[in-house]
Amino acid sequence: MGAAILRIVSRAVTLTNLRHDIRNVAIIAHVDHGKTTLVDALLKQSHTFRDNQDVGTLIMDTNDLEREKGITILAKNTSIRHGDVTINIIDTPGHADFGGEVERVLNMADGCLLLVDAAEGPMPQTRFVLRKAFEVGLRIIVVINKVDRKNADPKAALSKVHDLFLELAEDADQLEAPVIYAVAKEGRAGTDADDLASDLEPLFKTIIEHIPAPVIEPGGFQMLVANRAYDDYTGPMAIGRISRGSVAPGDAVAVLTAGGEARRVKVVQVLLYRGLDRVAVPTASAGDIVVLTGLDEVAIGDTLTDPESPDPLPRIEIDEPTVRMTFGVNTSPFTGREGKFSTTRQLRARLYKELDVNLGLHVEDTPAAERFLVSGRGELHLAVLIETMRREGYEFEVSRPEAIVKRINGQLMEPVERLTVDVREEHLGAVTESLGKRRGEMIEIIYDRKGGVRLEYMIPTRGLIGFRNNFLTLTAGTGLMGSIGIGYRPWAGDFREQRNGALTASSAGTTLAFGLAGAQERGTTFIEPGEQVYEGMIVGIQKRPGDIRVNVCREKKQSNIRSSTSDISVRLTPASRLSLEQSLDFLADDELLEVTPQHLRLRKRHLTEVDQSRARRSAALPTPGR
Repeated sequence: MGAAILRIVSRAVTLTNLRHDIRNVAIIAHVDHGKTTLVDALLKQSHTFRDNQDVGTLIMDTNDLEREKGITILAKNTSIRHGDVTINIIDTPGHADFGGEVERVLNMADGCLLLVDAAEGPMPQTRFVLRKAFEVGLRIIVVINKVDRKNADPKAALSKVHDLFLELAEDADQLEAPVIYAVAKEGRAGTDADDLASDLEPLFKTIIEHIPAPVIEPGGFQMLVANRAYDDYTGPMAIGRISRGSVAPGDAVAVLTAGGEARRVKVVQVLLYRGLDRVAVPTASAGDIVVLTGLDEVAIGDTLTDPESPDPLPRIEIDEPTVRMTFGVNTSPFTGREGKFSTTRQLRARLYKELDVNLGLHVEDTPAAERFLVSGRGELHLAVLIETMRREGYEFEVSRPEAIVKRINGQLMEPVERLTVDVREEHLGAVTESLGKRRGEMIEIIYDRKGGVRLEYMIPTRGLIGFRNNFLTLTAGTGLMGSIGIGYRPWAGDFREQRNGALTASSAGTTLAFGLAGAQERGTTFIEPGEQVYEGMIVGIQKRPGDIRVNVCREKKQSNIRSSTSDISVRLTPASRLSLEQSLDFLADDELLEVTPQHLRLRKRHLTEVDQSRARRSAALPTPGR
């Protein structure tokens, strides 16, 4: 009897230490499963905007790159009101390469919405984000989205989600998760896939009922910095969730760094999220997601705490990078023509500055002062950094991406990924053959009734470098693929990559139609007439292996002999323009990509024939000591 009373009293005390007016929820999913679209609908239906305010779509994707690529790259915060409850929403990226963004913000939430496409079901990133959510103990609400698609199968998708729960759950309590069906694009949701409400009210109610309210822990102020931002007026800003205590403008707090150092700083402003805005408040307490200004040199992962009782929180754990490439000062003949920042000092400062906010990135100096080794979570992770720097006015060159190989206990180990591809049945043979050549091992194959096939592979990360373009070609642009790192495995063996030789410019000058016509007899060109080229620059890809030097600046010789065909103009096939990601996939080991604000130029590492032959002889010489 006494034990029962004790439990009741303990429960009552616990309930009094909850912030019932707040819910902190993250939205996690695989890419293109509808996270940002759902956030749009939640913002609009919570009357965050005026009735006559035109806010468009993809409201949270404010970055130009995000809108162009159609994916979320950076985790962002917003908040909405539903009745007397403030729901703080954390929108996270869906692509595996930006998993570091997910890992650093999940600690701010008490629960999450796991979005799953009703047609595609769980994909590789679904597995990754769900595992991370279970590790930090979040309460899950499953949202089966896009139930209006023609090939949607909500029951099958939910069944696969339950299988994933059984595989990843660390506690029996985590298997209990409410399910909501939705069409985020139309702003509708319900507990039955065949009977959706006209709005998202069922989802709002489920969030308030099933996402735990924040617990108010006793003690002085304590907060883990999960993100940073910068404002031209207020300067650097630290973003995080207060785990205990409260903070007000003018308070002195201690910053506990990774090295264990402690220093005192003064808080200038305390801001809370209200819709898409940040609003200054007189005080904020445990459970609030806040933005603090006036804190210079505060890094993500630092703990802000009461100076009288400096108690650090566990730092954010981020998975290690798996792909690396070299960034270097532009050494082409066109260096300094187009970029505002092109020196070693400027490039080094920019790369190391990126480490403050990009936790999944590593930067190392190399023996060559003008080159830096940059490691990330995947090709897209590094490509976004390259594109961002390019738009900021930086000019540099990068090498081919390569997988990071380690030697563990004397054994050579390499990163391995779980790959999921959805293809039509007629493309199955070509895709499996290509993956087999890249040391992929099939785990599972599933046929559906509509002629589609889902393949699950375990494949080395190096086997996926350069595969995406090949995959789109093999599937005529209809295939879908996604992958997620699953750790390191023993070296799977060498494989030969099949890529035709490059067409390189034999001399510098301006390209002419006559010269390009000759080059197109050998293969496909990447440039149009009237462009500036230099010797060793890659101007196309030929039809067979082996590089060929071509004179794309050659003009037709004039003569005084009349010809019946003299007036026929040269007809060129339009140039095949490569995007940044395609250019990185194209690169061979002896090639570089020159990146400037205006152009992407493929080039040989050694530009002249003499330098190339000298490099080949040097590579063939035996290494001293062997």
